[in-house]
Amino acid sequence: MSNNSVSLHRVLKTSPEKVYRAFTEAAAFASWLPPYGFICIVHEMNVKTGGTFKMSFRNFTTGNSHSFGGEYVELKPNEFLKYTDKFDDPNLPGEMTTSVWLKKTIAGTDIKITQEGIPAAIPAEMCYLGWQESLEKLAKLVEPEIPDA
Repeated sequence: MSNNSVSLHRVLKTSPEKVYRAFTEAAAFASWLPPYGFICIVHEMNVKTGGTFKMSFRNFTTGNSHSFGGEYVELKPNEFLKYTDKFDDPNLPGEMTTSVWLKKTIAGTDIKITQEGIPAAIPAEMCYLGWQESLEKLAKLVEPEIPDA
């Protein structure tokens, strides 16, 4: 198992409920999770403790894709998510664990993310850059307050 890991922290100008929904609704997750230049397809997403998910990231430039899936280990609505990820590619062995903490603050939502067990073939710095892009996209999804009327 690799000891590659990344930790990220942001404050988003929105509620923990909205951020939690961005992690637990398939269409929302697919819209912000892949870094720029990738398209995400969610094949399965059963958000409950012990539930599983399966998705693919497709490189828009080359058309190549990689798929991965995992299991929801722990869920505390609007507060905490912990899930595993495993790539289907045998060249990217091991199981990653992602933990997400959400805390309501005077400014919005404090979000802390750790991802552990990143395959050795993926440089941690590249993973960190990818997460930074993803969190930028997450902010653009959850921060706007757009009324229906």
